[in-house]
Amino acid sequence: MRVGIIGGGLMGREAASAFGRWFVLEDSPVRAELVAVCDLQDKLLDWFRQVPTVRLVTKDHHELLRSPDVDVVYVAVPHNLHEQIYLDVLRAGKDLLAEKPFGIDLAAARTIAAEVERTGRFVRCSSEFPFLPGAQRVMQAVQAGRLGRLLEIRSGFWHASDLDPNKPVNWKRQNRTNGEIGVMGDLGMHVVHVPFRLGWRPKRVYAQLQKIYTQRPDGRGGFAPCDTWDNAMLHTEVEVAGAEVPMRLEMKRLAPGEMNTWFLEVLGTDGGVRFSTKDPKTLWVFERAKEQIWQRIDIGYQTPFPTITGGIFEVGFPDCFLQMWAGFAAERAGALGGRFGCATPAEAVASHELFGAALRSHQDKAVVSLPPG
Repeated sequence: MRVGIIGGGLMGREAASAFGRWFVLEDSPVRAELVAVCDLQDKLLDWFRQVPTVRLVTKDHHELLRSPDVDVVYVAVPHNLHEQIYLDVLRAGKDLLAEKPFGIDLAAARTIAAEVERTGRFVRCSSEFPFLPGAQRVMQAVQAGRLGRLLEIRSGFWHASDLDPNKPVNWKRQNRTNGEIGVMGDLGMHVVHVPFRLGWRPKRVYAQLQKIYTQRPDGRGGFAPCDTWDNAMLHTEVEVAGAEVPMRLEMKRLAPGEMNTWFLEVLGTDGGVRFSTKDPKTLWVFERAKEQIWQRIDIGYQTPFPTITGGIFEVGFPDCFLQMWAGFAAERAGALGGRFGCATPAEAVASHELFGAALRSHQDKAVVSLPPG
């Protein structure tokens, strides 16, 4: 699987790192290598010149898409550029791993999904945290039916990076480049990926959205407006086994004390399970017996795609990012084998439907119903 990257920033370089460590995967049915990179910044292009498999470095993404050496394209660019570049990739006959949120808004997401259907290309959306062992164990507990009748679901992703009012503005803080859905576009796919995969599609939503800092330093001695939402709490209801269950989805850029915390918790009448990246080796499991007990279980390096790393060690972000790519490659080759896969275009569109409903809910201070999943 020969990969080209459009957008050589933070996530583009993480992808290069993942391909450089591909040999740690023990049973991947596909071998992946990075062969081409496109970015507008010379400094970033120079960074990729150290990657020995890269044969094309360009500032023109059309040149990358014309290359017969590229099978799959990973696009990591600002949200306002998603629609046109994703369409260009698909029309060039390439497969795509698209960064979330899969377009700047619902209309863009639907346009991209329609083109995926028309071209028949293999397309998935980036969301790496569910590939962590703790997240996998949560899903296994739910799917095994060990929790009884579900009482409550919580899924969230918290940052504290924007608490500093002197942090300079960037493209994620402005609607014209990030999108009106704000933090939901930035973090939301990570939060809804597992619930959607488990079949938990919200029937209705009541949203509480916050804009805390309305301007930030522009880096030139002045200030620039910040008009995106900083925090979002979505109170939803999903149907599980014929019963409605509360599900709370949290996306926050202003969460005091949180560096990069992704979490998932499911509670039921017979048991419960929770996992957070704040404590990546810990799985909390609740059992209802004569005495009610929360147990802390140490989990190691048990990833969906086994690696050479011993099971006693803990995982980190580069590991789950590699696992996501392994999942993409295997599913593209028809060899996923029942393992967890990347977010689909349909799930990406469903996330936009939810986040658009959240905008209407907050504006009207009302519960908004969603179409059936």
